[in-house]
Amino acid sequence: MSASDGAGLGQPCWVSLLTKDLATAHDFYGAVLGWTFRAGSFGEGFSVALSDGKPVAGLSDAARSMGIAASWTSYFAVADADVVASRVRERGGTVAVGPLAVGNGRVVLAADSAGAVFGIWEGKNLPGWRIGAGAAPAWLELRTRDAFAAAMFYGEIFDWTVDRPDRCEVRYEDDAVIVRSGGRTVACIRGGAIEADPDPRIRPRWHVYFRVDDVEKAVEAALGSGGAVVSEPTHSRAGREATLRDREGALFTVTEKSGC
Repeated sequence: MSASDGAGLGQPCWVSLLTKDLATAHDFYGAVLGWTFRAGSFGEGFSVALSDGKPVAGLSDAARSMGIAASWTSYFAVADADVVASRVRERGGTVAVGPLAVGNGRVVLAADSAGAVFGIWEGKNLPGWRIGAGAAPAWLELRTRDAFAAAMFYGEIFDWTVDRPDRCEVRYEDDAVIVRSGGRTVACIRGGAIEADPDPRIRPRWHVYFRVDDVEKAVEAALGSGGAVVSEPTHSRAGREATLRDREGALFTVTEKSGC
């Protein structure tokens, strides 16, 4: 996340992988998604993933020092990190880190009232980075227990319900809460029996979808690079996709679709 105007307030503005070993992550995502990498602007232990030379996501080896599992985190743009952090606490969420000055902005790591982790970013964003466009992820999906409760939580902390052109709009469609900005889908919220999943690592979370040309090739590359297949390639919601786990356990989905 660096200087430039970017995503509007309350919108996804970045995704970042917390990993324990950058070299391992570089090898895996380079093979599966064709990414290249450059040093990040926050010092040693950070890098930026590139697709065709354009930034896609951030990577940090902070999972090692923090003693937590590797995972993808979705960040949302805000005008005032202190105000939004207070809203998170007031509505039953948890603030784990921050607001903390990082680079040219301020960051917060938080969890919503169901335990799904997300990030808050106050500052300028990367130019041209938009969910569903260019090199950015295809979309983000919150998988949680109660989609309506989650929509209320995020709507209140990010002002999604404010009738302004720079804010997101929320609609219920096809058994999901769809979050749009300027006519573009930027996120989905889906409810369900999360606790019933046979994998104990599956819990309420913001899940990242990355676009690929060929899902089967991505799955083959993931297996060949020490990853695992959580959900076999299938046609779902009008497109082909597969959910994968990287070498350290971080979950993500590869998709041939362009939107939720």
